[in-house]
Parts: sequence; C-alpha cells; structure tokens
Amino acid sequence: MVKPVILSVDDDASVLRAITRDLRSRYGSEYRVIAADSGPTALSALRELQKRNDPVALFLVDQRMPQMGGVDFLAQAIPLYPEAKRALLTAYADTDAAINAINTAAVHYYLLKPWDPPEEKLYPIIDDLLTDWQGDYRPPFSGIRIIGHRWSPQTHEVKDFLARNQVPYHYLDIEQEPEAQQVLTQFALDETKLPVLILLDGQTLVMPTINEVAEKVGLQRHAVRQFYDLAIVGGGPGGLAAAVYGASEGLSTVMVEKQAPGGQAGTSSRIENYLGFPSGLSGADLARRATVQAKRFGVEILAQEVVSLRVDGPYRIIKLADDSEIACHALVVAAGLTYRKLAVPGAEKVTGAGVYYGASLTEVVACRDQATFIVGAGNSAGQAALYLAQYANKVTILVRGDSLEAKMSQYLVARIYEHPKIEVRVSTNVTACHGEEHLTALTICDDNTGQETVEEAAALFVFIGAIPSTQWLQGAVQLDAHGFVCTGSSLLRDGKAPKGWPLERDPFLLEASVPGIFVVGDVRATSIKRVASAVGEGSIAVQFVHQYLSRLK
Repeated sequence: MVKPVILSVDDDASVLRAITRDLRSRYGSEYRVIAADSGPTALSALRELQKRNDPVALFLVDQRMPQMGGVDFLAQAIPLYPEAKRALLTAYADTDAAINAINTAAVHYYLLKPWDPPEEKLYPIIDDLLTDWQGDYRPPFSGIRIIGHRWSPQTHEVKDFLARNQVPYHYLDIEQEPEAQQVLTQFALDETKLPVLILLDGQTLVMPTINEVAEKVGLQRHAVRQFYDLAIVGGGPGGLAAAVYGASEGLSTVMVEKQAPGGQAGTSSRIENYLGFPSGLSGADLARRATVQAKRFGVEILAQEVVSLRVDGPYRIIKLADDSEIACHALVVAAGLTYRKLAVPGAEKVTGAGVYYGASLTEVVACRDQATFIVGAGNSAGQAALYLAQYANKVTILVRGDSLEAKMSQYLVARIYEHPKIEVRVSTNVTACHGEEHLTALTICDDNTGQETVEEAAALFVFIGAIPSTQWLQGAVQLDAHGFVCTGSSLLRDGKAPKGWPLERDPFLLEASVPGIFVVGDVRATSIKRVASAVGEGSIAVQFVHQYLSRLK
C-alpha cells in the first residue's frame, strides 16, 4: 500500500529541514514526509498527489510565509484533502492568531517554535492527530462486505454493531447497487436471506446473530484467566476510565461490554463541552481513544453480556451469557442506561426500519435530502439534530414540554434556533408510527392545535430518557425505586451502615451495599449525567478499589 503523506510547509529552510528530520525520524516507517518551501509549491505537490489518488494524513504549515500564509494555504488545500488533519507551526507571539485559526479556519491544532525536545512538545500532538486521521481513514476497501437493504432491522443491527466497534465494512444495498446482486450470484447466496456478511477469507455469514458477528470479526469473547484483581461491567466513559486507571496502576483488569466501548456516549455525533477539546469530538472518537489507551495498559475487553452477579466470601463473581464466569476481588459497575422505548402504536413494528434509538450514525447518511424527526429535548437530541441537519433537508424536533431550555445546554439551544433546517415544535408528542415494512408517516399531537399526520417521514430518532441496565443486579445489591444502584452515604440510615453490611467502616463514596462493589456513571443513583462526571467517577473508583484491596491482605 502507498504510505499516507505528511506535508510540511515552511519558507525558512533551516526550520523546514529540522521539522522534516524530526518527522521522518518518528513517522518515516509508516508515512511519507514531503517538504515544501512555500504555499504555492505545496499546492502543486498536492494536486499531483491527488491525481495519483495518494492519501494525505497531515498538513503541518508555518503560520507566517511571505507568498501565502498558513491559513491561506489551508483554505486552498482543504478542498483537495478535506479529511487531512491540519496544524499550524507558529511563534509564541502569534498564538492569538493561531487560536483564531482554530475557531475560524478549521485548524485542528497549533505548535510553538521551537519544539525541542520533540518527544515532549511535538510527537504527542502529532501522534494524536494521526491517530484521529487513521480512525476515519478508509483506504481502498478489501475487508468485510455486508449485503442487505435499508429497511431491514437485522441489517441495521449488524451495521450499527460493527460501526460502534470500529470494524470497517463496505455496505451494498440490494435495492440500489447492482454490485450487491453480482456478489450474491458469485457466492450462490439467496437474496431473500439477508443480511449477508462476506469476510476477508471468503467465508459467508447468512442472517448472523450479533454474537456470531463478534466471534468472526475477532472481538475477544472469552477471558484469558478466571480471576482478576478488578472486573468492570460496562464500557462507557466511566468504565473505560476505571479500566485505564486500574490497569495503569498494576491491577489485572477485565472490562465486559455487551455492545461496544463508549456506551451511549459513543453514539453521540458531537460532544462540544468536554474539557480539552475546543473543536469538540464525536462519541466514537472518545470511545476509540479510550479503548486504545486501555488496551495499551493491558486491559482485556470482552464483547459479552453479564447476566448475574454472586458473592462468595472475598470473591465477586459475574456470570456471562455463554455461562462462563469471571471472579474478581473488586467489581466496578458502569453498566449505564438503556434507551426508553417509544410506547405508541406502530413504533415497535418499524424499529430498526425508520425508528431508531439514539443517533444511529450508520443511518444518518441514508436520510440525505429527506425529512427526519427527533423526539426528545436533552443534549443528545440537540447534538443529533445538528448532525442530521448536515444531510436531511429538514429536521423537526418534537418536545413534550414547553421549551428546549429546560433540559438542553444553552450553546446547543442557540445553535438549533439559528439553524435554517431545524424546526422545534414544543408541547408536541408522537402518538403513532405508520408503515408496514418501514416508517412512512407519523401522527403527532400538538397540545394547542390538535392531532395531525405527517407524511413522508424518512426516520424518527428517539431520545426520551433511559432506564438503568441493572436487571442482572437484582437481589445482589441495593437499588432505588427506579432501579439505580445506591452508593455511599445514600445507603446510610440514621447514620448507620445498611443492614447486612459486614465491615466496621461505612461504605466508601462510590461503594454499593456489598463491600468491594463500586458504581460509576449513569447507573449510579444521584449521579450527574455528563461524560466528564462519569470519567471522573471511574478514575476515583480505582482509588477506593486500592483501599479495599489493601484491607483484604
């Protein structure tokens, strides 16, 4: 394969030599580093690369150049390679201009001269940018192919599972792409039995279950050992944070996630208020970064479902859906929430075929130039509306209450009301979904104007709250009336530990009613439903895990 290109542009010959030397030293084995001494020269090189269909991963461009400034160059380079990452190389005196370029010119980062030592001031930033690019980069495809049709719930489920697990695939719609029928004929497959997966080695999976897909694409399904210092149930931000901190501090750690790392946050199209990411990042990006980080520290990540928990002396034992068991001394519960279903006539029938829970990114592109609807008024609904508006010709947000402001962050509210493609209808509910094989229309009820049927509804994305994923904990730990896990001081009654608590000390802040079981993120009673909060709780829980383990010895 042709190596992706890193293009460095600087009119100062000594700086250009130095940056090219450092880039080649670190990245030369995987990337082709090309140097250009001016913006026009660099643009000429880019056009030649484009003719040959060579990929470009990164532009590293000097801010001040006499013929063409760095921002001016990027303005002309972006249309040629819109997916390439963009960084400015600038002097300390120009940092204000660089920050302004981030806000106005789609620059991803800026680096200061001098960058010595590069191991501290250059490589970590470039590593991050290139990792991001690799996460989105799709080389000429030679991987898994899926053949299905748009309105198949099973096809949607497989596509969504692979996408959320960062497994690349090429989708062929049987109704729209002639190649799909050609492939079915080539493999002697029946077009009435879809979806079909064709793997790299030519194996075919006909109408596979998610477990079969996970097994075949190489996701780890079975634990390497039977006992761990720390087991984590749930791979959302809280679980991933606990995994990173636990493993990095020497604990043998396993994380079990039934769908995909990232949890509900992983489906978010854009998280713009997470500290340290001024341009925002998608939930998938956050999940990918955290998963790579966890694996780097040796965390085992299992694609499995936990079905029950039991306690046996100092051991906490979780049972998996395949009847295998994993024992640990300390357990972190980060199981998160499950989307609440839309309980109206017709909704269940077309779930996965026009009605989707969460911003199912695999289906958003299929809504191009069509009318779409969102039910909900929280931040997830707002982020989904802005993302959908990039494709759909109209996005209508249906809000049960009388305003968006009650549940949505102000920065999202302002952007939504300013967007020409987004309409907000308050005091409005969905009362029915229509369609046999897929969603075709909606009946909605406005408290002021009454009921109406909306024709030609391409999709309905539902964000109407969620319920805790704690069925497997029933009878094992104390839950509140809504199924959330009680922890810390909420367990105390008249200042005393809960009934059956075996220790002299009170439960730790994030500890459940059973010692050694800690709970983080949305599944914990009274938690703050924010990504940053879940990450903080995940990291804090590991400190309590250490205290708990030290007292077992």
